[in-house]
Amino acid sequence: MFRTRQAKPTDVARNFEIWRTAVEATHHFLDAANLEAIGKMVAEEYLPNAEFTVAVDSQDLPHAFLGTSGDHVDALFVHADSRGMGLGRLLLEGFRAGKDIVTVDVNEQNPDATGFYRRLGFKVTSRSELDDQGRPYPILHLRWESPTI
Repeated sequence: MFRTRQAKPTDVARNFEIWRTAVEATHHFLDAANLEAIGKMVAEEYLPNAEFTVAVDSQDLPHAFLGTSGDHVDALFVHADSRGMGLGRLLLEGFRAGKDIVTVDVNEQNPDATGFYRRLGFKVTSRSELDDQGRPYPILHLRWESPTI
């Protein structure tokens, strides 16, 4: 049984492991140099400084994390060994509860992620040829609207 809680500073190393295994399982399009550069930024700048919600097991070990700002999903990663257990859905549904609109940007070359969000009702609203760092990894911009709108 999994539950969610706010991440603690002691979760940073585990969250980096979650990120790394998730990216290795789904981001085959990244070249080695970009993977290393992105990993360094994630480990040194993003994970220690942003707020996250984590999905934890009965031993309080994180298996997935969600980072958000406003109504936007900045990051959602599930440990490769924990994929298919409903953790992404658990985190995302908790986040969008009570919201009218939620947005997320997804690498177009990551069909697992695009399929996940589409299954949960997100629709593509636009596409960018480059990622937010100017790298040649196209981004799909998706939006979910509450059925009550």
